[in-house]
Amino acid sequence: MSRDSKTSLEAGLAAVKSEDWKTAKTILETVAMDDNPQRAVQAQIGLVVVYAKTGDIAGAMTLSEILAQSNNPEIQEWANRSLEELLKRNRTDINARIEEDGTGFVPFEDFNDSKPNINETIITPDNTPNHDNHEHSSSIVPVKINKLPTIHWRRSGRAKTWQEKKLDLIPLRLLTAGSFVALFWVVRIIIVFITSTINNTLVWLPFLEPIQLLYQDPTTFLLVLFFLLIATSPWLLDKLLSSLYGIQSLETTVLEMHSQEALRILKRFNTQRRGNIKIKLLPIAAPIAFTYGHLPSMSRIVMSQGLLQQLTDDEIAAMLALQLGHVAHWDASVMSLVLLVTIPIYKLYQLVSTWGDRVNITFVSYIYIAISSLIYGVWCLCTGCVIALSQVRLYYADLFATNFTGNPNGITRALLKISNGIANDIQKQEQTNWRLESLNISLPVGFKQSITLGSLAPHVTFESLLMWDYLNPYRYWLTVNNTHPMLGDRIQRLLAIVGKWRLDRELDIDNTNAIKVRKQIFGLQIAPFLGIPTGLAFALLIGVVWQTLYALKILNLKWIYDDWGFAAGCIAIGFSIGTLIRINAYFPELKSTSIQTNEHLPALLTNPAAIGIDSHGVKLHGKILGRRGVSNSLGQDLILQTTSALIKMHHVSFGQPVNPQDFIGRQVTVTGWLRRDATPWLDIQSVRTQTGKTINSTHPIWATVVAVAFQAWGAYILLKG
Repeated sequence: MSRDSKTSLEAGLAAVKSEDWKTAKTILETVAMDDNPQRAVQAQIGLVVVYAKTGDIAGAMTLSEILAQSNNPEIQEWANRSLEELLKRNRTDINARIEEDGTGFVPFEDFNDSKPNINETIITPDNTPNHDNHEHSSSIVPVKINKLPTIHWRRSGRAKTWQEKKLDLIPLRLLTAGSFVALFWVVRIIIVFITSTINNTLVWLPFLEPIQLLYQDPTTFLLVLFFLLIATSPWLLDKLLSSLYGIQSLETTVLEMHSQEALRILKRFNTQRRGNIKIKLLPIAAPIAFTYGHLPSMSRIVMSQGLLQQLTDDEIAAMLALQLGHVAHWDASVMSLVLLVTIPIYKLYQLVSTWGDRVNITFVSYIYIAISSLIYGVWCLCTGCVIALSQVRLYYADLFATNFTGNPNGITRALLKISNGIANDIQKQEQTNWRLESLNISLPVGFKQSITLGSLAPHVTFESLLMWDYLNPYRYWLTVNNTHPMLGDRIQRLLAIVGKWRLDRELDIDNTNAIKVRKQIFGLQIAPFLGIPTGLAFALLIGVVWQTLYALKILNLKWIYDDWGFAAGCIAIGFSIGTLIRINAYFPELKSTSIQTNEHLPALLTNPAAIGIDSHGVKLHGKILGRRGVSNSLGQDLILQTTSALIKMHHVSFGQPVNPQDFIGRQVTVTGWLRRDATPWLDIQSVRTQTGKTINSTHPIWATVVAVAFQAWGAYILLKG
């Protein structure tokens, strides 16, 4: 460990001894994120004391619960004793106790004696995790509790009596079944491709024979496997999430410390549904929650430490009720299957990327980049099978939570705070936490939609930020590939219920009619995709005309297009023409007189009539955030942090020795096209560093290359016949 790191820990513990709680909290929360588990645990022990002394009993209990999961007996004993003291004091009026005796939790003069001897008992050659996998070991995962930006909340009330809205679950049931089928066939296609490739390779190689088993149809085996995975998903995901994500059991006493209402809701649901739902704790600072399992008696709800720390009593209860909705509606069963399929794939992508980062040979590094990118693509493909279910099920869960709690305002605040907390976590870590990305499909709010929304919230009203989500007439078309529904659309529906119940609204959002956007602009944006049905229609026309001319014996060339394979060529040409039509409008010339700068960013991002092709030329100053190395070779985690917001960036760097990933963590000036869709993003034209080095993006060039390639392919098919 470095001298500076040691000094920081010593300074934090010294501040605890001197009862300088503010300084101790600031220092120790930073040290608790350290990669060295020895120092992280020492910092967390100190934080338990600080939280207890400053009245944050819930925070002290949460950390004590985490420490109690340690394999070290001295740590377990100390943490359990801490929990007993905290629970004892919670049975009476906590605030009065704090004023009376300062909690009496751990005498500060005895702090060094009462805490376990970390240097002697925790770090040994047998149980010290290495740098590469310490996050996934059984040791304590350090967590830093981030503070959200200051945002004013109205704290609008809830209904005392209400009439529950009936839900038609048939569409959700059909979509759940369809998502299962889609995932099944995609995985089957992948398996067939892999087995065929292996056998073809063995046939091609000398002295080797293909494996006959790989020629078998995997349909029956895969179907049986999928049903077995669903049946055993609670226990399989318990093991998987425990080993890879560090989830731990969350005792009901600790949940009650954070939200008494949540515990009441859980007990009521278990009574009504004959359930036995277990609550798990995910020790990360981002406020998230998700559900896995199938039957109410065999389901688990995972809550992150950040969610328990950043949300209030009724908001935690609202998120718990939302997760209970997934159990009640049975969509959690298919989502559990998705997690069982996608988490190992994502982990493999992580491992290959890590191996690639250790290679210093350029050629070998490119191989790792290609393999990791391919695995990441497979992960995206499997996740994409349930995008429709992921969107629709959240609307149903919102309504279930509203019916169960009578608190649509609380659900609204919870969703917005989760978005803010995720954006705050990305800014603090200066990259997207891999847990967020790998679990994103199962979360109540997507991390991509939170990047800009959550970071811009302190600078712009929520009403302005969310207008695009419920006013843009093409919002549903432009979000077909989003993993989550638009947050503004969900909140508008919740606040419509608030209006019917005649409660004060958390936000001033009304059932306003959608604004008008020129159809020509939207048509131009989707021109490449319109080219596909247009090409197919043209192929049908050619086929009909050709068959007619042959039947009338005007032409005797039926053999040319007799198999209708030429339709693929027409589709390729249609896509190519649509792409070429869109390029000039999509990447207009950036004139210096019309380029917007940082101060214009909030106004540009709150225009409800904007769509992607209606871009704005911008020159923004900020810091590039994102993962480093092979894991970000596709630029999937490339974010510009400005003074007012985080902006997702898109960049094409094929054929260039340097790309923006090389400047992660540095201040830059980015020129490009700012686009406002469901997820705002910035298409890069150039990136300039403070030292004057400039990188130009080749996005328009490669778009043209792709269009020409499709046109050539289509022409070849037509000419070949």
